[in-house]
Amino acid sequence: MLKRLTAATLLLGAVTFSPRIHAEILEQVLVKVNGEIITKTEFEARQVAELRNRPEAANTSAFSPEFQKAVAEITPDLILSAVDELLLVQRGRESGYALGDAQFAQILENIKTSNNLQDETKFQEALKQEGLSMADLRRNLERQMLVSQVQRVEILDKISINDEEARAFYDEHRQEFTAPAEVTLREILLEVKSTDRGVNVAEDDAVRGQPQDLRKRLLGGEPFPRLAGEFSVAASKANGGLIGPLRSDELAQSLSGLLAKMQVGDITEPIRTQRGYQLLKLESRTEAKLRSFEEARGDIGNRIGEQKLRGEREKYLDRLRSQATITWRNAELEKAYNTALAKRREASNQQGSSTQAENTR
Repeated sequence: MLKRLTAATLLLGAVTFSPRIHAEILEQVLVKVNGEIITKTEFEARQVAELRNRPEAANTSAFSPEFQKAVAEITPDLILSAVDELLLVQRGRESGYALGDAQFAQILENIKTSNNLQDETKFQEALKQEGLSMADLRRNLERQMLVSQVQRVEILDKISINDEEARAFYDEHRQEFTAPAEVTLREILLEVKSTDRGVNVAEDDAVRGQPQDLRKRLLGGEPFPRLAGEFSVAASKANGGLIGPLRSDELAQSLSGLLAKMQVGDITEPIRTQRGYQLLKLESRTEAKLRSFEEARGDIGNRIGEQKLRGEREKYLDRLRSQATITWRNAELEKAYNTALAKRREASNQQGSSTQAENTR
């Protein structure tokens, strides 16, 4: 891992930024946002973290085409996110938000507990493996807290959803609030052994009459679970042959058509499958059901809220950008930033147009 990350860092410096190396320069500044800097080291750390989620780049050479392509793909969105985060962090500080000692201690305890790192030595080792000091961890947690607090107070708390909007969304997306029809079955599978040449005719003849005999016993009142446990070779035998519930729209068309003609409690005639002969019992059926508006109200609010949050967040960040002084020290990253920003605004406009069209239907 360390070798791979070292190679990644070298490549990121060589390909993404193309800097000239000066021994006297201890750190390279990529961009200044209201006087605060984003450094080459900081941004490389973001790139490395993102590349860990890219399987195509995980085990490749730092100079391979696959790796360079992955770097080129992630860089625009990452630099845009880095600037956005810094703008939100600065706004949080201006508003007087801070991560207090007691709050940090509580978060730290939660991290240790959730990762089973209550032992201080193990915790310090885990920090070292991530390349973090305690000061780094606190700084990262505070940045996350500031961003979250600003978004909640400045954006989320100001979003409202009226009943008319909610009902319009519900009417437009009724299918998404409809629970699909489902069936629960029981099965008995009798295996017909095959050879390399295909079906063993003699074996098939020997088994063929058994499912019909079992069906007669079932119709005569013998318990399906008991006979499934005794005769079936399917994995479901351990549960009395029970399978499901299964969504009706996910069943094979032939099976769906067969079950549509059956009543609950009916048992099929023997069905020839690749493995042998199968009996199915329709144990239960639930029809498709549309959730009422009141039942779906919580989900509706979340869905609309998410849509509005994305749009309002972009508007809020645009205001912060318009008031900020952003000075670039790297032309390649400035170009990547502008590309990502234009793409995001286009997506936001398309989403806004789509939402407006839905609301006017």
